[in-house]
Parts: sequence; structure tokens; C-alpha cells
Amino acid sequence: MAKKPQNKARRLLDIIQPSGFNNPESLIHLFVGGSELHGAKVGKTDDTDLYGIYIEDPEHALGLNSREHFVWSTAGNDRRNGPDDVDLTLYSLRKWAGMAAKGNATALHFLFAEPKEVDPTTWQEIQTHRDVFLSRTSAKQFLGFADAQFKRLTGEKGSGKKGQRPEYIGKYGYDTKAAMHGLRLLYECMELMAHRRITLPRPEKDLLIEVRSGAWTFEKVLRHAQKLFRETEASVVKSPLPEKVDRDAISKLVAQTHLKFWEGRRR
Repeated sequence: MAKKPQNKARRLLDIIQPSGFNNPESLIHLFVGGSELHGAKVGKTDDTDLYGIYIEDPEHALGLNSREHFVWSTAGNDRRNGPDDVDLTLYSLRKWAGMAAKGNATALHFLFAEPKEVDPTTWQEIQTHRDVFLSRTSAKQFLGFADAQFKRLTGEKGSGKKGQRPEYIGKYGYDTKAAMHGLRLLYECMELMAHRRITLPRPEKDLLIEVRSGAWTFEKVLRHAQKLFRETEASVVKSPLPEKVDRDAISKLVAQTHLKFWEGRRR
């Protein structure tokens, strides 16, 4: 009897097709983010977070009606995502570069993620010059993001856009996934400050999975977070990164990338 064909993983471009994003040829970067990117995914408990960057057409990049971003979710705005849901976030190159220049933690991950299912040539050129996006200023973004995670856990801050995760709180007594992400941000910031990179998936992924899986008490998580906050702040002081990014260099890189991409599409 012939064997049944195994189900193959769905292509990312096929997953985003129902979103209505109508210019896939403009994509220069596409990857799976979230816990899967960091190596802290546990079973089939997470939705699929897709991120990407596209080059706007000249009439949008240079004209009045820019197309800065495209956001879509199978869950809509009325409920929390489940394991079968997809969140899609695409940025124009100009929008992403502005976020990265400010040190946005999510935007900086793009620099260290490899593109999937799109021509990698353009993005590899950006990666070759990624140092222009790196500065000590980004530490404020990472630290602030991590601090917000822990303040939500301790009740000092609201629960976030779509609320806390009752399935984790009910099982472990606190939102272990939020705690995991808070620690992850601190580890990433220390590495970025010291070595000009963010390793993906994370080298400490086993520790992160332990936290997410409830192996750590809440008190142990908070003690470890306090230690990491101190170490991260010390790493900023010692960092070889410049205090601020060179916005002129970023602007030049973004402009050259647009021109080269448009020229290539005309051939």
C-alpha cells in the first residue's frame, strides 16, 4: 500500500496570500518572528507571527500617498490569538529604517533574521551595513520594553493590548510567557551592547523555555530579572557602540537601496 504523503509546512507567501497584500514582488525581507524566532516556542501553543519589509513604488515613496505599513490578523481585534492564527506585520523600508534608527527592539531583530522565500539580495546588502543602525540609544528601548513586561506581571501596569494570558496564570500563578520575553529582552540587549549583534535563536533558549514552562517560581524570575537589569545597565556603560546613530548614513543607505531596487525592476 502506498504511503500517504506527509503534510509539508505551508509556504510563508501562501500564508499571507489571503491578507490582501497585493504586491509580494516588492518584499525584500520575510521571516517568522515571535517565540519561534527566539527559539522559545513550546509545542503548538503559539500563533504564527510573520514580519517583513517591502519597497514602496516610486509614486508612494516620493508622492503624497505613502504606504508605510501593512497589518493583518486572522484573529481581528476582538479576541486573543490562538495557535492557528496568523499575525502579519509588513513595513515599508523607510518606515522600518525610522524605527530601527530610534533603537526599536522589534525593528532591530529584522537585521539579524534571515529572509525566507524572497530574493535575499537586497536585504543582505542592508545587513552588510547594519552597524549604521546600532547605538547605545537602543538600550533604553530594550530596558523600557522589559520593564513594562515585569510591571504588568507585578500589577504596576495595565495588562496590555489584548490582556494577560489566563491559561498561563491559572496553571503557574503568573504569565510565564511575558516573564520569558522580559528576560529575553535583557539578554538580547546585553549581547547587542557588548558584541554588536543579536543571536537568533537565543543562546539561552533552554533557560527561556524553562521559565515559560513554569519551572521557575515568580520570585526566582524577579530576582533573576533584577540581576539582569543591573548587568544590562553596566553593559551600556562599557559598550563600544556610538551614543547615537548616524541618521545621514542611514538616509543614504535607504535612498540607494530604493534606487537600486527600482532600477532592477525596470530591466
